[in-house]
Amino acid sequence: MSHTSTIHLDVQLDENKVPEKIFWQAAEGGVSKPTEAKAFMLSIWDLNENAALRIDLWTKKMMVDEMDDFFFQTMMTMADTYERATQHKELAEEMRSFSKSMKKKMEEEMKKNQL
Repeated sequence: MSHTSTIHLDVQLDENKVPEKIFWQAAEGGVSKPTEAKAFMLSIWDLNENAALRIDLWTKKMMVDEMDDFFFQTMMTMADTYERATQHKELAEEMRSFSKSMKKKMEEEMKKNQL
């Protein structure tokens, strides 16, 4: 029996079409009411084009330190997903190592900018 699951995204834009608020909802994922987010990245593998398509949006309220954390966590979970999908443990570990190195540099940059 076929089943459909829906993930819903709403983006409120300002007069210049810059995202002000982002709301998402995924009832089957346990998010039954619209929930606010500051950013999202959506990657889709297009079967016809044989290419990755993406939508990356963030609100005006997203701070640089939050973006740093968002990227670090996203890259770490991408490594986990890659390992589960391919069983390429060593390559996934390289992704994690790079992510940790980048996180360290992000923190150094943040400290430098606070001075």
